[in-house]
Amino acid sequence: MRGQNDFESLIMELNISSSTEKKRIAIIGGGVAGATTALYLAKQGLEVSLFEKNKEIISGPPMCHLHAGGNLYRELSHQNCLDLLKQSIDFVRFFPETINRRPTVIAVPASDNGAPENLLPRLELLQKTYQELVSFDENNQVLGQPQDYYRSFDKATLVELASKVAPAVPKTVEDWLIPFAKNSDLDRLKYPVFVVQEYGLSLFRVAATIELEMANHPNLNIYRGAKVSSIVRDQQEFVVTQESTPVRRFDFVINACGFRTGELDDQLNYPRQRLVEFKAAYVTQWRTDSKEKWPEVIFHGERGTPKGMAQLTPYPDGYYQLHGMTQEITLFERGLVSSNEQSAQPTLPQHLINKVDHGWSQESIERRANSAIEHLSQFVPEFSSAYPAGKPLFGAQQIPGDDVSLRTADVTFEANGYARLEIVKATSSLVAAKKIAQHWFGLEDHVIEKASNHGLNDIETKAKQLAQDRGYPQALAIAY
Repeated sequence: MRGQNDFESLIMELNISSSTEKKRIAIIGGGVAGATTALYLAKQGLEVSLFEKNKEIISGPPMCHLHAGGNLYRELSHQNCLDLLKQSIDFVRFFPETINRRPTVIAVPASDNGAPENLLPRLELLQKTYQELVSFDENNQVLGQPQDYYRSFDKATLVELASKVAPAVPKTVEDWLIPFAKNSDLDRLKYPVFVVQEYGLSLFRVAATIELEMANHPNLNIYRGAKVSSIVRDQQEFVVTQESTPVRRFDFVINACGFRTGELDDQLNYPRQRLVEFKAAYVTQWRTDSKEKWPEVIFHGERGTPKGMAQLTPYPDGYYQLHGMTQEITLFERGLVSSNEQSAQPTLPQHLINKVDHGWSQESIERRANSAIEHLSQFVPEFSSAYPAGKPLFGAQQIPGDDVSLRTADVTFEANGYARLEIVKATSSLVAAKKIAQHWFGLEDHVIEKASNHGLNDIETKAKQLAQDRGYPQALAIAY
């Protein structure tokens, strides 16, 4: 016999079945936003077709940081930071095997106009909010203990830590700080230095998780190497056409085309204001025989100037991903463009489009990667011996509206069953999927469910294969 809970579950299943019956959904674009949304909706029993023009899903812009509070960006509002914190918690609960669990050091250089104490009100607010979220639901405790969300360290403490030997397996915040303290030029920093429980995010393990789980959903059709040539509205349906392929008809269309989202908007005559920015990060290697495990390190700086932020993201086997918010490293001349009254699609210069579509020259890779190494070496002098170790992680990022600092966008809806995913950070993709499920189908998020029941070993094995197939070191796929 069914109990009361079983009866309520049955009624919920019947309601979901009724609301989703014969609803055909096309998602155009298989980046992190499109693929996450496809999987989430398929898990709700919907009929989903995902079209990706490349051979692999989630092959777009790099993502290496969870942004659980937005502490990389001083210019963000407190509300943006709170939104990022909440989205990150949901994302970790959905994709727990994709996280690299190490803290992030936030340091303000002595040459910078900012002051470390200006960061305190935000950190205190984030810690308080995280504690409230954990008190509401203990399953929200995915970023460590709330009381440890951030810690501050003065120079004397760092000098003392610099005299210690870093353990192979760090167990405390102090353990994680030893390599930073030993190798950084502590005289070039302001104090205190903060350590925040903002974790890393593996691009390749996110892709692997979704790839493995998609096979379990016969209601999810994936078309790879499937470039959509046209899409039109025909009465109550959308007609989607691919080259040399019969047309397909759908009740709903989700535009997940990333920085090319405006092209589909233009086809359907939906105007939209947006920015597009091309950025890149660089794969380097340093001290391959060292057993030290670094935290992530952010040296704040003024974006777009020679003193722009420097970011070091660690991986196994001595690999480090570098960002430098200067025009010679992560940012590019004419790399930030806007839509206009004639088109919802911003137009990047052709040389940047060529990078997206055809890759980079070796000279360009080495020149920019060496600039990134030099930029970081002003704070970590011994890092000057690092060297380029792979092709860049790069792509163009869309930002809805005209605020280049926006980081928390998710989804917008037009009439007649059309939506566009406009995520800026990967963690916004899950909230976008949930909003679509609720807005179109009335499916409330009554339970946060894991994306997949595959274990870390299976996910990591698949992720290493994806990294290798795409020409990147397998170390970037390994849990750190």
